Amino acid sequence: MPKHQPAQRLAEFLPYQLSIASNAVSTRIAEQYRKRFALKTTEWRIMAVLGDHGALTQRQLSQQTLMDKVPVNRACKRLEDRGLVQRSPNASDGRSHLLELTSEGRAVHAGIMPLALKIEGQLFSVLSEEERASLLDMLVRVRDQAGDFDAESLAD
Repeated sequence: MPKHQPAQRLAEFLPYQLSIASNAVSTRIAEQYRKRFALKTTEWRIMAVLGDHGALTQRQLSQQTLMDKVPVNRACKRLEDRGLVQRSPNASDGRSHLLELTSEGRAVHAGIMPLALKIEGQLFSVLSEEERASLLDMLVRVRDQAGDFDAESLAD
């Protein structure tokens, strides 16, 4: 068996290619918001989810981002310390708190989104509009096929 065969199989393994592509795209965008806004990837993902969904618990943030609760907790604490996120009691569950963007957090979110969309446009300019729409559709279908789980179940 040739030495390079495992690498060839890995190069054709779709989950690996999906992970590598995701990391490359995330890293390219993260460089910009790290430089301009001093945010880490985890912090920006939390801000993006809160910007889209409004107030959520940390558990809901973990579920939305598929990130483990420990990095989510740390990122929420840093965002809170910076005044970008505020914590308030959860009226429907006294054991948890709701997190939401502050006015400063909304301003940072509003500043990052055009930048993120510009970078997205550059990265995906190698695809036609039809290919982009197809890729998005395919990714949604694959994610749905993976089923429901949360990041906590991945840590075991």
